[in-house]
Amino acid sequence: MFEGFERKHIATSGSEINLVVGGSGPGLLLLHGYPQTHVIWHKVAPVLAEKFTVVATDLRGYGDSGKPATDPAHTPYSKREMARDQAEVMSALGIDKFAVVGHDRGARVGHRLARDHRERVTQLCTLDICPTLDMYETTDMAFAAAYYHWFFLIQPADYPERMIGHDPEFYLEKKLKFLADGTAITPEAMAEYKRCFAMKETIHATCEDYRAAATIDLEHDRADREQLLDIPIHALWGEKGIIGRFYEPLAVWQRYTIGAVTGSAVPSGHYIPEEVPGRLVEELKDFLGSE
Repeated sequence: MFEGFERKHIATSGSEINLVVGGSGPGLLLLHGYPQTHVIWHKVAPVLAEKFTVVATDLRGYGDSGKPATDPAHTPYSKREMARDQAEVMSALGIDKFAVVGHDRGARVGHRLARDHRERVTQLCTLDICPTLDMYETTDMAFAAAYYHWFFLIQPADYPERMIGHDPEFYLEKKLKFLADGTAITPEAMAEYKRCFAMKETIHATCEDYRAAATIDLEHDRADREQLLDIPIHALWGEKGIIGRFYEPLAVWQRYTIGAVTGSAVPSGHYIPEEVPGRLVEELKDFLGSE
């Protein structure tokens, strides 16, 4: 996977980030979701590298990136800290301005990155999410049942860690088949996800990601709710997934920016980059080429 890409580890002020970088052209940062790694982009990154300098990282706490110790407020796993990692990585690579494409947790990091580093992010594409604040503030029984893992993973340590750690491979396989076409995840990608998720440090760090989302991230989001972004946002969601059942994503995202909001449902479940890579590439070429 990622033939022709260079593999790097870059130290940031708060962690160390594992990544691959390849191609040439405008900067394009790809951020994965839970419980995966940068490998989710392996079907689309080589094609995008024909036009962009593609950087695909492992988020702090995931894959082979650093897993710093946490604190009672879950500050090290706030999206603010995770976004700072990504900004520092792009600086280390000499990329000043760049577009961001984020899936799942990566889209939440991308949203915070666009807020805290406004002068650097030119465009934001979100895959199968609505903003965290909206999702928590509108939670009802149906949503909680569909997104049960949000409320399981935020339980105090080390309750979910022990339960997941009892059989992490079983948990991972069930999660990766959650409203997705299981055949879309290649054996090579699945093996990499299993390798990384088997680490007890990964299980703990990824729970901390969710705990931060339910606490300190909401504080940050409420504090700057009225400070609208001014960049284009392209939102895609799986028509077989959950987001479109509970939200009108384009209308929700429009409340967060004065820029144009575009996008649509795509014929997939949750894991868009692996289920419909061709469709995603075309969407990104149209969106990212529009400026």
